[in-house]
Amino acid sequence: MRKFIFSSAMIGVVAGGWNILHATRSGPRDWRLILMWLGWALSAAVAVGTVMKDAEERQIES
Repeated sequence: MRKFIFSSAMIGVVAGGWNILHATRSGPRDWRLILMWLGWALSAAVAVGTVMKDAEERQIES
């Protein structure tokens, strides 16, 4: 769990999610909002995959 919390990729995803959440609450609701959430979800998936791959590589090296 610690590998996810302290990963710079995950910190970036959380910060981006916070900004999109703020935009969702205060901004207009149109097709661009859907694209922002879709982009954020893809970024989150890539970040999780990167953290898992890095952890796997470290385990193999040990």
